[in-house]
Amino acid sequence: MSADKPAEPRPPNLFLRRADQAAVALLALFALAAISVYWFSQAKLRGRLIDIDRSDRPVAKFQVDINTANWSELIQLPGMGETLAKRIVEWRTKHGRFATVDQLRQVSGVGPKRLESWWPYLRPIVPIGDQANLPRARISD
Repeated sequence: MSADKPAEPRPPNLFLRRADQAAVALLALFALAAISVYWFSQAKLRGRLIDIDRSDRPVAKFQVDINTANWSELIQLPGMGETLAKRIVEWRTKHGRFATVDQLRQVSGVGPKRLESWWPYLRPIVPIGDQANLPRARISD
């Protein structure tokens, strides 16, 4: 009986043959071994990998001119909210330029502690006649 029946045809192999599968597996193992060796040489032997938890935090240094900055620039100051920034711009619109940094205290919500925290971020106020002698924009490091 079994001699009379023809063998069932095998479905075609849509993927790789066994020999090709073995070659791909060997290449993958070699790549994994190469990556491991590279990582070990960089991390352990040379110490060149970056540990994010131990790296220094980048510091962005900037200065704001309170006489020309709009509220979206002022809001970058520490402790400055949108409402207070808009109050400063509104005060400047009503009363004109700030003659001194201390004049900021006339704005509702600006006290001595808040003004002290802003001090490193405020550009010096230059009298109107001396603006031509200002140095051009510089980038502080």
